[in-house]
Amino acid sequence: MARRTARPRVDVSVIIVNYNVREYLANALESLRPALKGIRSEVIVVDNASSDGSVAMLRQSFPRIRLIASPENLGFARANNLAMREARGRYLLLVNPDTVVQEDTVRVMRAHLDEHPDVGLAGCKILNPDGTFQLAARRSFPTPWVAASRLLGLSRLFPKSRRFGRYNLTYLDPDATYDVDAVSGSFMFVRREVIESVGGLDERFFMYGEDLDWCYRIGQAGWKVRYVHATSIIHFKGESTRRSSIDELGTFYRAMELFVEKHYGHRRALLATLRLSIQAAAMGAWFRAAIARFWMAAIDGLIVFVSFLAAEWLWRGDMFLYPSYAYPTVFVVPILLVLGAIAGVGVYTVRSLSVSRSLSAVFVAYLLIAALTAFFKEYAFSRMMVVISGAITAAAIPGWRLWWRMAGRSRSTGRATIFGRRTAVIGTGPSGRSVAAKLRTRMTDGFDVCGFIAEPGGTYGGSIIDLPVLGPVDSLRRLVRDHRLTDVVVAPGVLSNSDLLALIAQHARLPVAFHIVPSTVEVLIGKASVESLQDVPLVEVSYHIERPRNRVSKRLFDLIVGVLLITLFPFVYFIRSGGKPILRLSGLWQVLSGRMSLVGPPSEIGAGLTPVGKPGLTGLIQLQGGRSLSPEEVQHFLVSYARNQSVLLDLEILLKSIVRRRESAAV
Repeated sequence: MARRTARPRVDVSVIIVNYNVREYLANALESLRPALKGIRSEVIVVDNASSDGSVAMLRQSFPRIRLIASPENLGFARANNLAMREARGRYLLLVNPDTVVQEDTVRVMRAHLDEHPDVGLAGCKILNPDGTFQLAARRSFPTPWVAASRLLGLSRLFPKSRRFGRYNLTYLDPDATYDVDAVSGSFMFVRREVIESVGGLDERFFMYGEDLDWCYRIGQAGWKVRYVHATSIIHFKGESTRRSSIDELGTFYRAMELFVEKHYGHRRALLATLRLSIQAAAMGAWFRAAIARFWMAAIDGLIVFVSFLAAEWLWRGDMFLYPSYAYPTVFVVPILLVLGAIAGVGVYTVRSLSVSRSLSAVFVAYLLIAALTAFFKEYAFSRMMVVISGAITAAAIPGWRLWWRMAGRSRSTGRATIFGRRTAVIGTGPSGRSVAAKLRTRMTDGFDVCGFIAEPGGTYGGSIIDLPVLGPVDSLRRLVRDHRLTDVVVAPGVLSNSDLLALIAQHARLPVAFHIVPSTVEVLIGKASVESLQDVPLVEVSYHIERPRNRVSKRLFDLIVGVLLITLFPFVYFIRSGGKPILRLSGLWQVLSGRMSLVGPPSEIGAGLTPVGKPGLTGLIQLQGGRSLSPEEVQHFLVSYARNQSVLLDLEILLKSIVRRRESAAV
């Protein structure tokens, strides 16, 4: 990098390279405002051809930053170098867009380098969104022993060992300051003199490895690289990578190989080890994907096999009574047809836990099986056994997927169950009330708002907008336990960044997810997710409920569950809520006749409001109980259900309705 002779006109230049993380970037820039207050500073953002509206957001909400909008994705190293050539600061801070910094972060780092002129580059303490320490905050260079310990898993087995824990220096106290080989590229505070003498990042590294290479060159030039624990940031790791088509694992290992070739070219054993690790990692990823598909197909095939045995036992009173020539056809062909139908609708690839798709596939497969028995009379032993097997399979194959999803073990669906996210909002003022009101209209995204948590100095007790104030934030641990909270949302302006980071760090082991609501964008920022809180204009809505596949699956759901509930009605009738039966027989008959659905909007919703779909015995609006809803809230619930309707959502709402009524009866 060319040497600059002009005297810097600012103290600190902050450089951020952005790629498709608009919400995180806005949050990071907001956190930098108080961190840079009173400091002569500039903020430079290089946008690597984002397609998510990042540039427009920056120009509208942050007009004072220096924006470099690249027409192509330059990569991390090249984009940072472009900004460093424009920077005027005495110090430069390279920070990722998916971070939140404390109010004192820049001051602490600047003071440390001022007091230690031999330190050329420094990093700070980095926390994961759940408050745990991010191991990549400090690390060693990949010498043969360090690489071998990492690849063989010894660093994970013996993290406190000085011999085996050198990769991420896990044997060192994260609450101490010391010199290290390298720090994380997500936060690097560097002197201008270092850049002028050593140069910028090596642009041969597109992503990963450039920070390691830079630290190595800085150390070789006689400067110290230091980890400073006195201040912290939160890093939502890997957001840009998740939103790109980059092979993260392959890119990482290729970067490590380039680093070793550049600095340890004479160590052929290490090069061979890294090349072997790349091949092993690729093979491992392929096997994991293959096994993931195989075990799901194995479960489905076993269900079909057992269903035919059960059908034979239920209808004939025994098993394996088919003629000898019929084996293995009567078992193999149905299994292949069912598995083929499920694979054909993408359940073994992109929608592995789809309940509606698997149910539809089973229905089509058994129609085909029934048709084949009409053409091949020698295998038409009993159509009733096909019906029984089909009923068992139609319940079991979507059923285990439903159980898996509702158990919360899969994140592939993009939506949590409406049972699973008992949510509290920190902040009892206007911002907290606004966030709570928006969350209450988003039950299809899984938020079940239980109440408020009072901010420091706030009052608690009583209720706000019909929600209780559960207690003070100082008692968060007890509140999570007593109210079985799974999610805590921090309203904007309620806590300082320092208090927020301290709160998350203090509750790192608590089984609760923290979410941040930035003041500039109406979104929730949480661990590895961004969820919009914006209202969706009706003209932009694509209704799932109107899709032909959804119509068929919804009608099948109504018929199957309706028949089941009528069969069990003598028992269900006596499950009462406030002296009234939870289900009425007349309503179930209307569902079977097609005039109503089990789940849908109320029969009467008010003038000027437009329902989509048949009226339902229960639904998102009915779940609100006696709470007074504004016309806007009612319309939002109508649109939300129409947009997100699925068999799984219908089942969740139905079960939630029963649970709510039972809970209200018990009070």
